[in-house]
Amino acid sequence: MIKLIIYLVIIGALVYAGATVKLGNKTFFEHVRAIWHTEEVQDLKKGVEDKAGPTVDKLERGAKAGYKEISGSGSAAVVDAGVD
Repeated sequence: MIKLIIYLVIIGALVYAGATVKLGNKTFFEHVRAIWHTEEVQDLKKGVEDKAGPTVDKLERGAKAGYKEISGSGSAAVVDAGVD
């Protein structure tokens, strides 16, 4: 219990410092936000979305089919294995 309190205090202190202490002309969180909105990171996010999108769709279909199977609303559910 004491460890949990210590960890929470440390995390709180880091969040407070990241939001209030200036590192140059911006705080840590402002630097992260500025980096997150650069064109390069936007390209990276788009590329990951394009590559991972089909896999996420397959996992989503599988989860829905599994839920239908468990709940009994789809006894003949077919899941696309989708091995690429």
